[in-house]
Amino acid sequence: MPAKKIPLRMCTGCNQMKPKKEMVRVVKSPEGEISIDLTGKKSGRGAYVCRNIECLQKARKSRRFEKSFSQKIPDAVYDQMEADLREGAL
Repeated sequence: MPAKKIPLRMCTGCNQMKPKKEMVRVVKSPEGEISIDLTGKKSGRGAYVCRNIECLQKARKSRRFEKSFSQKIPDAVYDQMEADLREGAL
């Protein structure tokens, strides 16, 4: 019996491929709202980041989420994602 294939995703911060379950999905809804998707099932365009602050800060500094979603992301959204990671809610 062949081993089950594990889906991999690339972190927008460190550019490393990691299992999807170890990542946090950031999603842009069809209405244009950016939010964190803990379930991985929200509809919209998704981008992934590791569950550590350093990767989120790298992605923020290089504007990788803005490139992925083709829109400007307010600082408040980044601040909320950072706060969620610090609290360990993710």
